Amino acid sequence: MSPDFPVRCHVVTGKGGTGKTTVAAALALALASEGRTVLLVECEGRQGIAQLFDTPPLPYEERRVAVTRGGGEVRALAIDVEEALLEYLEMFYNLRRAGRALRKMGAVDFATTIAPGLRDVLITGKVKEAVTRRKDGRRVYDAVVVDAPPTGRITRFLNVTGEMSELTRSGPIKTQSDGVMAVLRSPQTAVHLVTLLEDMPVQETADAIAELTEARLPVGSVIVNMASEPVLPVDALDRAVEGVLTGADLAPGLAASGLPADTDLAEALATEAVEHAQRWASQDALRDRVEKMDRPVAELPLLPGPMDLGCLFELAGRLEEHLGAEVAA
Repeated sequence: MSPDFPVRCHVVTGKGGTGKTTVAAALALALASEGRTVLLVECEGRQGIAQLFDTPPLPYEERRVAVTRGGGEVRALAIDVEEALLEYLEMFYNLRRAGRALRKMGAVDFATTIAPGLRDVLITGKVKEAVTRRKDGRRVYDAVVVDAPPTGRITRFLNVTGEMSELTRSGPIKTQSDGVMAVLRSPQTAVHLVTLLEDMPVQETADAIAELTEARLPVGSVIVNMASEPVLPVDALDRAVEGVLTGADLAPGLAASGLPADTDLAEALATEAVEHAQRWASQDALRDRVEKMDRPVAELPLLPGPMDLGCLFELAGRLEEHLGAEVAA
């Protein structure tokens, strides 16, 4: 992100289980600070955003789910593919009434089921409309955050409209498709990738960056989610990684703490400490791999307990610092 070309469409993806919906929600809160208005879009119909913000299931309309510092707000939209198709038919062909008849016949659901690419076309079209929407000459949203499909299909999801554009020479479909890709391939869009410090998510992140780059889609930041800190001091951590920490090393500390210096207990604790240190060393090596992807990197901590609005605001604060650092850079 830069002052000359501010990112306004933030697409958040990640391997399943990395917490991409949580990160998307926190990013929306971060972007809405200081009085800005942000739309958070859910693509996959899981109502994950409603659960995070502790609201009833979201309908196909934009509703406020949070207020931020300075009077900013986050609105959320769960895209309903049938409604999006009816909207599309009305917008370009004035066929909303016919579309409703098709829905009663089950034709709309049939079409979106046998042609999953159509779903992606409708969703990306709605995202583009929100990004470019104006009222009284001003943009309605300062930013749009998309809780997008996982990394395994993110490039296909974002690029399907471009493929449609290549199949049509003229007309409203061609115009709409070109307009969507003009936004998605511009500097005002960034695809952020969420990962954990685990082998498979890191590898999927690297693969997705390569695919997005080849498709000329703009890659944003890599966000390392649920990062943990070592619980051992550096000297003990180094010894534990090497596997030379023993129960005998821990027994004096147990005794000094007033705990029974039981040999079995000390050995069990030493084993656990070695396993923790080796996991940390493995994560640190993966952190180096992430850094070598040559993208801005943000780390979000592993928070105890269930995710609630307070946790989201805490993560949003971390992302605000990251966004500020990117602009300063």
